[in-house]
Amino acid sequence: MFKKIMPLNAIISLRMFGLFIVLPVLSVYALDMEGSSHTMVGIIIGGYAITQMIFQIPFGKASDKIGRRKTIIFGLIIFAIGSLIAGFATNIYVLLIGRLLQGAGAIGSVITATISDVVKEGDRSKAMAIMGGMIAMSFALAMGLGPVIGASYGVEMLFFITAGLSVLAMILLFTKVPTPPRIKHIYHETAKTSDI
Repeated sequence: MFKKIMPLNAIISLRMFGLFIVLPVLSVYALDMEGSSHTMVGIIIGGYAITQMIFQIPFGKASDKIGRRKTIIFGLIIFAIGSLIAGFATNIYVLLIGRLLQGAGAIGSVITATISDVVKEGDRSKAMAIMGGMIAMSFALAMGLGPVIGASYGVEMLFFITAGLSVLAMILLFTKVPTPPRIKHIYHETAKTSDI
């Protein structure tokens, strides 16, 4: 089980590390940018979560139709592009676009589904717990390293590191992640949320 899930855990942890590493320094950094306001800074800090929430279900659905690997790579590319845009941003609006794109690469649900695909049903709760632990470790590491790297090399460097980690995650995806079995899902167009 560990051999199957650890590359997937590494991918989600690298992505989450990239999101977390800027959090301790982002508000101070964004307040100094052209066009900044407290409201805009708040939107920039939480904006990625909004786009991540919006795109989780479409990404999950797309992974059922076109495959997990293609969907994960697409999400990582969007995340890397968002990171580069944020890194090169010279005003608050470009930084906002970058942050929103970072969130739009919403692969969390796809990674979870992939883990479910590659492990036995009896091992799924253990696999999900390991994934949660890896994300928690990436959070703790990012909170410690973000201010140190930001102070030494600039906050822009944090976004460039994040883009680099996305590329590393793509390499892991192609070299270490097993191809999950194709599972056919049936979507009922007439089903409504109120029916559940």
